[in-house]
Order: sequence, then C-alpha cells, then structure tokens
Amino acid sequence: NAIAGLIAKGVEPVATHDQAKEAIAAWTASKTKAELLEIAMKRRLLVAPAWTLRDVASNDQLADRRYLQPLERPDAAGEARQLGAFVRANGAAPPPAARPAPRLGEHTAEVLAEWRAAAPRDPAAASPASNGASLPLAGVKILDFMWALAGPVATRMLADYGADVVRVESGSRQDPIRGGRPFVDRKFGFETGALFHSTNASKRMLGLDLGKPEARGVVLDLVRWADVVCESFTAGTLARLGFGYEALREVNPGLVMLSTSLMGQTGPLASFAGYGNLSAAIVGFHEMTGWPDREACGPYGAYTDYVTPKFVAAALLAALDRRERTGEGVHLDLSQAEASLHYLAPAMLDVLVNDADPTRRGNRDDLLAPHGCYPVAGADQWIAIAVEDDRGFAALCRVLGADALASDSRFQTAGDRHRNAEALDAALAGLTRRHEGAALEARLQEDGIACHTVQNSAAACADPQLRARDHFVRLESGEAYTVVEGTRSKLSRTPARVRGGVPTLGRDDWEILTELLGYPEARVAELAAQGVLE
Repeated sequence: NAIAGLIAKGVEPVATHDQAKEAIAAWTASKTKAELLEIAMKRRLLVAPAWTLRDVASNDQLADRRYLQPLERPDAAGEARQLGAFVRANGAAPPPAARPAPRLGEHTAEVLAEWRAAAPRDPAAASPASNGASLPLAGVKILDFMWALAGPVATRMLADYGADVVRVESGSRQDPIRGGRPFVDRKFGFETGALFHSTNASKRMLGLDLGKPEARGVVLDLVRWADVVCESFTAGTLARLGFGYEALREVNPGLVMLSTSLMGQTGPLASFAGYGNLSAAIVGFHEMTGWPDREACGPYGAYTDYVTPKFVAAALLAALDRRERTGEGVHLDLSQAEASLHYLAPAMLDVLVNDADPTRRGNRDDLLAPHGCYPVAGADQWIAIAVEDDRGFAALCRVLGADALASDSRFQTAGDRHRNAEALDAALAGLTRRHEGAALEARLQEDGIACHTVQNSAAACADPQLRARDHFVRLESGEAYTVVEGTRSKLSRTPARVRGGVPTLGRDDWEILTELLGYPEARVAELAAQGVLE
C-alpha cells in the first residue's frame, strides 16, 4: 500500500518502483491467462492476457460475434476460416463472403469489359480545384462523444476535411490523454497536453456534464442537429445514461451512430475496459512482436488505438454514402480488436487455414533478406534495410564496398540469404557501422534499396520529408499555442485544413449553444448556474 501511494503521487523512487513490478510479476505468475482475465472482468482491472494467435482463433468473444467466417479453399482440402468484416450494422452478424478469393487473373476479362463499357471521363473534371474550394465533408455534422485516442483521431480526420465536429467532454470526467506527454513548454496541466490537442484539433469544444439531468435536453437538441453521433465508451455506457441508439433515433430517425470499444458491443468480453495496449495484447500483437529467445515485448504504445481510426473513418463515410442513397440511418458497432486483427491477416490465415502456430521472430521476413536494423556511426544509431531481390543485394554490397560479401556462396540467392540470415546480419552490421546514417540512407535510396535511418522524436520533427508535407502545424489561441500533427491523408483537389486554435474544454460553449442551437442568453446562463456546462 505504501508503494501504491508513492506511485499514485508520482514520487516513487526507482527502487520501490522495481519492487512494485516484482510484486505484480509474482502475482501474475501464480495465475493462468484465463484466471487473470476472469479477475480483470470481475474487478475491472487493466489486465489483459497476451494471447497467441491460436488463442485468438479459438476465443469465445469472436465465436459469439461470429467474426471468423467460413473460407472456401481452392484445393477443397477440408474446412478453413477467414477474418470477417471489421464493422457490423444494427447488431446483425456480418454476412459471409459473397464468393471465394479469386485466383490470379481470374476476373481480368470481366474487369476490362466493365472498364471499356464505362462512360469516358471528362479530363477537365480531374483538374485541380482552386484553393478556395469547399472541403469535401463541408455540411456533415458530427456529435462526438469519443475519448482517448482511437475515436478522437478518426473524427479529427473528418473535421480536417470539413465536417463540423462538436466534441462533448466534461471536466468531471476528463479525457485520460490530457495527462499524457508531451506537454506544451513541458508544463504539466489540464490544458497543456499536446497529444490531446493533436487528436482534437479542428473540432468545436463543448463542456457538458452528461451526468446532470439538465444536460439531457441539450444532448437531444444536438442529436437533432447532427448527421452522425460517435461514442467510444465501454459498451452500454451511453445507453445507461439514456442516450442509446434507439433513444436517439426517436428524435433523429436518419441518424448514423457509431459505437467503438475494445471488444465490441456484444459478447462475453463486451464490458472489457481499457486502452489499446491491452487490446493489442488480447488479439496477439504482443505474442508476435519481439525476438524468439526473449519475452514478448509488444508493439510500442496503445497500438490498436493508432490503427483503428482508419477503419472508423471508412465506416462512417460508407454509412453516410448509404444514407444519401437510401435515406436510412444505421448503428455501427466497431470492435478495435476485430478491426486491428486485419493488420495480422497473413499470420492469422496461417493459423486458420494451415493450423500453424506463428510467433515472434524479430526482424525476419518470409520473402526479404537481408531484412532488419543495422548499426551506423554514432551511439545507438541505426538504419533499417529491406532487400527485395538479387539485384538489390548486389547494389547493397556495391554501396558498402563489400565485394567479398557479394561473392560469398552463402548469400547468392534469396534462399541462400534466408538460410544464412544470422551470418548475413552479422556481416552487414560490421559494414554499416562504418557509415554515417543519413549519408548511407541517401546512397542506398539512390540505388532503389528500401531503407531509412531509425529516428527518434527529435529527428522526426526535423525530417525534411515531413516538413515538406507540412506535417507539423502550429495552432494559436491568444497567448496559448500548441503544435499538432497534420492530417494523415492528402487529397489533391481538396486538401485538408487544420482549423481553429488550441482545443480547450468548453472553448466554444457560447457559440454552440446560442448560434448552433439558438438558445437565448437566459437559458445558457441557467445551464451554467446548474453546473451543466463545465
């Protein structure tokens, strides 16, 4: 308890921090993964098993949601399964695949015939739009109850492309990433978290305590205004507050609603709460990341939080397109675990089709060799290199001045290099460490070899490619400022724009309530007096 108190205050010394980790490790070592998960579910602990992909393939959560779908094998050699749809609509299980995976060139004639029959495109229609062109999502209205990373990053993307996103947050239930580093000017504070700024730029900020009964009318008025409602709470949380899809659809029948959580809205693990680092463990990323002779280390950070936003944005755009064609709203259920599994598709298919048992193997690759990170001049400086074929290997040896390596019988073909990968990596490390990283990167790139120096955050901020693409954007609000990342995608005719200043709690309360909802000043004052606005 004494150590826990020091940790909570952020003042524990290294020695007691290590004691705490040892105590936790001793406890977890006394339990199975299944027992730990059961305890986590009962006590709402942030504990998740690092499942293998075989564990993932046989777990009850995916089975209950019928996520894994039958796969028709081209060799007709028994049954197999494949990954299912990454989102489900209105609670329905995803439909099975319409047809099996195509053989190479199977539909070439069909595709070419459709292309020839299509109406010719007007070249003028593809010309770049003027800088004054409206953003492609202008007019789309989104009510955003997202928090942490996976949800807010997706709505930030849509906001940059013109959607009017109203983010709802309460000072009594603060977004956890407000406490995540880095902080502007290294000053810890509720409003200084740069990660929070980067995930919520371009949005309008409304401070609203959903726990107050008086907030209900405001929420429903915003739902009437919105095209889309998004939320990323633990499954069932918004419904318990009286704002489930059925309740919201009564006031806006054409509403598109998206609920995203770690495990989805249904199933035995639906109430599993936590962050993307736990989700990454429970769907196999930790088991697959690291070296075979060491403990699993997992991908950096809350991995699924960073890959899921692409799926969220795509699902919302598809739902809006469908509503435009049919007039129908929909409730989308997107599980971070199910969506992110598509990033492990080759390995998962090896399990589901071949009954394999894949695990971590460092930087080894099935096709490419050499493939890894190699030291360059300087302390802890590295370059990542991936060679695709014999021509690339010959070019690598030429740049490194390694004639002996090029003629070594152990490395003549891709098969040879794979069989002798350990010796090849050792030989390359002795050669690359003689070179300065940036210079070696430039020379290898000129010869068409995939490579890049391994950058830390400071190097990434100075990277000329990121600077040329205006990836880092400075936002200012009076004397306050922050730097956020740019939009992750770029459209040539209607490029995204990061809008607004520093996103702070309740910054746009007055504008939203009086201009967007048309509330008189007296009602706004009453809501403030009731403590609803915070």
